[in-house]
Amino acid sequence: MDVSFVLEAVVVLAAIVMGTRSGGVGVGVWGGLGVAVLVFVFGERPGEPPIDALLIILSVVTAASLMQAAGGIDWMVQVAARVIQAHPRQITVLAPLTAFAFSIGSGTGNILYPLLPVIYDVSYRNHIRPSRPLTVSVVQSGMALAASPVSAAMAAMLTLTDVAPYDFGLAQILSITIPAALAGIVVTALVVGRMGKDLDDDPEIQERIRSGALPDPDAAGETVELTSTTAGRNSAIVFLLGVLAIVAFGLFPDLRPSFAEEGGEAVPIDMTTTIELVMFTVGVLIILIGRPKLSEVPSTSVFKSGLVAAIALFGIAWLTATFIAAHEEYIVSTVGAWVTDWRFIFAVAVFLVAALTTSQSTATRTIVPIGLAVGLSPALVTGMWAGALNGIYTLPANGTQIAAANFDLTGSTKLGGKLLDHSFFVPMLVMSAVSIGVGALIAVVLY
Repeated sequence: MDVSFVLEAVVVLAAIVMGTRSGGVGVGVWGGLGVAVLVFVFGERPGEPPIDALLIILSVVTAASLMQAAGGIDWMVQVAARVIQAHPRQITVLAPLTAFAFSIGSGTGNILYPLLPVIYDVSYRNHIRPSRPLTVSVVQSGMALAASPVSAAMAAMLTLTDVAPYDFGLAQILSITIPAALAGIVVTALVVGRMGKDLDDDPEIQERIRSGALPDPDAAGETVELTSTTAGRNSAIVFLLGVLAIVAFGLFPDLRPSFAEEGGEAVPIDMTTTIELVMFTVGVLIILIGRPKLSEVPSTSVFKSGLVAAIALFGIAWLTATFIAAHEEYIVSTVGAWVTDWRFIFAVAVFLVAALTTSQSTATRTIVPIGLAVGLSPALVTGMWAGALNGIYTLPANGTQIAAANFDLTGSTKLGGKLLDHSFFVPMLVMSAVSIGVGALIAVVLY
């Protein structure tokens, strides 16, 4: 094994580990330092920074932040809450499916935060163990972003697969990730529905109810009510129509403007440019219709999390691109042989990087290029990629995990004390396994 390859691999891994320990933008900054070490110390040529992915993220984050500032996220949450409250006995399945649909539409898992108290309230008042719908609803968002046309993870994926020689675009990706995710959610909900004691049979919870520490479920008060404005509704509708337009452009390339290539025939503009143009158009329409306070846009949670994702993606993706370009032949000849013999290794690698970085987009840009470089088909890569992104919930350190545990006043949703003994671990494993299996099967059958 080449000594420089080993040393540079250590630099890459060290940058990822240190970035993960720093958290947030630290992931990107440490990735940038890793690039500097590879270039100045080892003399490697800098790889291509993920400019296309960054531009997609920035355009989507801009439009989504405008929508949130206009009250669009609040309207989406209100609609989702009504769906959940209308069928309380099916909440373990219905809550994660509803959250999945709105996470796809908004391109962010942040929509889950205001839904968590609604999910807790409805489940508790209907004598359903709150940890069941809460854990499945949280874990689903890992895959929802692999099925959203406007998520940072999808932006990273499209810039890797929707190019020659793969030409595996948005429509093909969604044809795999959406059914794989739905299968994972439903199966996980059925499994989790049998985990833990029923609320009425849990002696610890019943004792707290008798002592007055918890209210009687039958007298717990009115259902949580959420309000939104007309401007918020209209802004959300405009944003969702933009998402549908992006899907339509992906399904029907002839709808996109075509331009003649040098010395060749006219070809449609790429989806990267299409997404950017649609999102900026959506942003202007939201300004005109929703009239958000533009000064509030930078303070929205979508804007903040989007910029953090962009910075993290920039550094780590640039680092891995530099490393892979420098050692592509060696990686293909060695790692390629492992993946050919045991293809599930690719899914394990995505899962582990997602667990370490807690970032779907970072895991995508780190491992997917390796899978494609060693010869895996883009369809099979996609099939395993979506489910493996749930690795972000391996450790109880994600914001939605912490929020769900805090909203569950019964204590049935636990963060644990031994890293892997938390309430989200088993749902995460089940959902990942089912989604990876179904995704790989769909990839083989369809492509």
